[in-house]
Amino acid sequence: MEIGYNLVLASASPRRKELLAGLDMPFQVRVIDGVDESYPADLPQKDIPLFISKKKSEAYTSSIPDNEIVITADTVVIAGDSILGKPKDCSEASAMLRLLSGRKHQVVTGVTLAAKGKSHSFSVSTDVWFSVLSDREIDYYIEHYRPYDKAGAYGIQEWIGYVGIERIEGSYSNVVGLPVQRLYRELLSFVNSLKAGPDIL
Repeated sequence: MEIGYNLVLASASPRRKELLAGLDMPFQVRVIDGVDESYPADLPQKDIPLFISKKKSEAYTSSIPDNEIVITADTVVIAGDSILGKPKDCSEASAMLRLLSGRKHQVVTGVTLAAKGKSHSFSVSTDVWFSVLSDREIDYYIEHYRPYDKAGAYGIQEWIGYVGIERIEGSYSNVVGLPVQRLYRELLSFVNSLKAGPDIL
């Protein structure tokens, strides 16, 4: 589906690439390495991914041509008072999955759309319930799927999602890494807004 702009996905995530491809909108992937993803210590948990998606977007704003829209995104898992990013090793992945076992958590993705002279951001939250996971199940998943590139140390579309997730409320694709239904609607609205001028939304 053509929207009149060249889309750029500013993410190396194969899952985000696959999800965006499902919208049938031609796009290319362009990643700038070394973007600062820090955030203020007093920032509310649910605002963190939106804040980081905006910081990622700022790395591209000076080089966006007239006919391009850049999509940046960041996803975090929130379990109680804990923010779970990507685990550094097996021990950290195991600790994250033990924390998620038998409880509800939130997956929040912040997305920023940027064109020359204009940007727009939004976030999507999904509630996810895990059943109680045994040590054997956690060890098996980490050994066979090595979820070190996933926030919260799990992929809902993998084995752990099949056997461990009891239910979700909200967007499934958001838990995978990109809320594509909401993104589609926001993209169409953003394209329409570009006709109105270069102001910042």
